[in-house]
Amino acid sequence: MMLELFNFVMDIGEQMLISGAEVHRVEDSINRMCLALGAVRVDVFIITSSIVVTVHTADGQTHTQTRRVVSVGTNYEKLHLLNELSREICEKGITQKEIEQKFNAAVNCKKFPLWFEFVCYAVIAGAFTLFFGGSIIEALVSLSVGVAVRLGIFFCDKLISNKIFGKFFSAVVATFLAFWAVKLGWIADVDKVIIGNIMTLIPGIGLTNALRDLFTGDSIAGLLRSIEAVLTALAIAAGYFLVAVLGGFAL
Repeated sequence: MMLELFNFVMDIGEQMLISGAEVHRVEDSINRMCLALGAVRVDVFIITSSIVVTVHTADGQTHTQTRRVVSVGTNYEKLHLLNELSREICEKGITQKEIEQKFNAAVNCKKFPLWFEFVCYAVIAGAFTLFFGGSIIEALVSLSVGVAVRLGIFFCDKLISNKIFGKFFSAVVATFLAFWAVKLGWIADVDKVIIGNIMTLIPGIGLTNALRDLFTGDSIAGLLRSIEAVLTALAIAAGYFLVAVLGGFAL
């Protein structure tokens, strides 16, 4: 197994984890790719923030690499391309140059424009407001608040690399604007507007991946992701509490 190919395998596994893949999938992909590239034994250990892989080659050599994963997000387009690349490597019908080209194409795949994310946050918030029994006026207010929520996340990502704080700040923004809409007489109640926007902040994908990791036996990774999801939910609740209770709006 060539060391350059081992580096590509680590790059693919790292980007898969960053893109939101569950730990079991990344471990299985790295194991299969290393064996397909000539390793006789592969030892893989992954948690949400670290990848450690040791490969044993047929000539008796041992190579170990460690990768520190700082940020994890959700990019299923990139994850799909990386999965396709890992399958092609396992089928042994791809050259090193093709691996490099397809890996670069996956990493640099086209992202949704920022304005589209603002639109999605607004539409989802308004739709959930209607779903939970809100009126058309409340849904329109929720649309505007959804834009402000995404704007808060945008600025938090620029200023501080902490997603939990970003969710806390966004919950503060959503709650504050909802109560101000009541004070201005636009809506009569804040409940539907707040819950519509909070639904855009709930870490549903993170909790789902945590449960999948737990069910597949990756207990440490599953517990870490579960704790992160719980802390995120507490941060959202704390954002509401700060404005509604400590700020005196709900009194």
